Amino acid sequence: MKNQLSLVKQLAAVAVVTTGMACFASDANAQAAAPDPTIAPTRVGSMAPTGQKPSKAELEKQKAAGGETTSTSAATASPAAGGAGQLSETDRTFLMMAAKDGMKEVHMGQMAAKEGQSAEVKKMGSQIAADHTKANQQLMAIAEKKGVKLDTKHKMPKMSKTDMANFDQAWIGMMINDHQKDIAVYQRQVQQGADPELKAFAKKTLPVLQKHLKMVQQAQKKMGSGGTNPAGMGANAGAPTKTGR
Repeated sequence: MKNQLSLVKQLAAVAVVTTGMACFASDANAQAAAPDPTIAPTRVGSMAPTGQKPSKAELEKQKAAGGETTSTSAATASPAAGGAGQLSETDRTFLMMAAKDGMKEVHMGQMAAKEGQSAEVKKMGSQIAADHTKANQQLMAIAEKKGVKLDTKHKMPKMSKTDMANFDQAWIGMMINDHQKDIAVYQRQVQQGADPELKAFAKKTLPVLQKHLKMVQQAQKKMGSGGTNPAGMGANAGAPTKTGR
């Protein structure tokens, strides 16, 4: 009887050990099958290899699934703030006209300083050349900042032998017409321009142009001239106009 009881206890112990080992193996298998939380899950629907741009179809699938797509195309880059693409048509036109007209005034002033018959005209020519040189430098700096390349080529007026013989009157007539046109351009920029820097430049330079106009008009009165050629050049530039009956 004692031997039978001992055999039963041994069998029970073996059963307990066997059951424990089976449970341990089951837990190990379950842990092996569970995903590692530290590993990022693979995105479903994208079959493109790493580093390769997804196809259009794949991008559409990702978009439909709520995924985000990032475009690296250079065409989507926004232009630099304040660049040429940001200027209005009014601002761009002003830049071009002011550059050409400003350089013309420099050359016309230099011409008067050299060819002037009177000390007064020579002095006015030097001042106009200096003032416009300074304004041109400021305008060029603004244009460069905005990425605009200015063309300063312009046509100098042709002066006949009669004009050269009466240089002072002819030159003054041209300066009156040129500065009247320039003032209108600068006033329009102050009123209608959109770019703050260009508007500030126009507002700052406008009194200088008005000063030049007043200066040459006073010189014309001293010479006893009563009018100017509408074209601002030619043999009659600065000559008195005839009044009708």
